[in-house]
Amino acid sequence: MSATDPVNQVELRRYVRRVDDRWPLERALLGGARVADQQGVGAQRERGPEFVVILVSEAFDGVPWLERVHTAASLWDRSEMGDEPDVHCYTATEFERRSTTLPRLRRALEHTLDVLAPVG
Repeated sequence: MSATDPVNQVELRRYVRRVDDRWPLERALLGGARVADQQGVGAQRERGPEFVVILVSEAFDGVPWLERVHTAASLWDRSEMGDEPDVHCYTATEFERRSTTLPRLRRALEHTLDVLAPVG
């Protein structure tokens, strides 16, 4: 799998189920260069990370930031997805605050896939 390959939707949904088994998710978004490519964003841009995973769960409350991120990242299958993710794990309140103050997150939110949205 190369950086120009499309997002592996089947494995992406498996990944979200693995995370959701640990922390019930309210939102699961995928951004990054691979998603921007699929959405037709031109190549004349700073590429950035291939995958930016944004997970929102109230179950993250009380879980240290590094533990959330490390655990969620360890559930990602790099061999199936083609690259490592930049993982962000937030409660709803943290997400609202960080989505306006963290530039990398703001950029990722410009072009995302809602992984929990119904297929079809």
